[in-house]
Amino acid sequence: MMMKDFPRPVQPRKADRAAMLRVDQAGEYGATRIYAGQIAVMGNRHPMARSIAAMAAQEERHRVHFDAMMARRGVRPTLLQPLWDVAGFALGAATAALGPEAAMACTAAIETEIDAHYSEQLAELGENDPELSHAIRDFQAEEIEHRDAALAQGAENAPAYPLLFGAIRLGCRAAIALSKRI
Repeated sequence: MMMKDFPRPVQPRKADRAAMLRVDQAGEYGATRIYAGQIAVMGNRHPMARSIAAMAAQEERHRVHFDAMMARRGVRPTLLQPLWDVAGFALGAATAALGPEAAMACTAAIETEIDAHYSEQLAELGENDPELSHAIRDFQAEEIEHRDAALAQGAENAPAYPLLFGAIRLGCRAAIALSKRI
């Protein structure tokens, strides 16, 4: 009598916390570079400069927190960090050069994508890593505040807003996917 091959039970996927930390730190670093590019173009006297500087300070605090977690857990940063340095600054400078509404459209697009990304991570983590989950939840709330502030400051009035918003979100998704692996 032959034994039938029975399918193995599907095991729940274990959250790759190292990849999560790597991509989250890279994202926070990229955000600081975007805001640096925006401030470089708009200057610190522009009416939106104070708002941008406040968001940049929060992103820097997030990055420092993830840096410390990575060091404690022995997680290497993404090898793409030099690219995110240049690309982030360039994106910030380019959107600011299009005008303050385009700079806010950039923030709205990125923070919309990060909100979805953080929600996916929290669902994947469950209750298995309270330290990481807590940081993600706290930072997600601030990212949502950034998105809402950007929308309140005229993001949707940017030239070709739907196209700009969609292109930036697509770029953000690609950066997330690459930073997880490389």
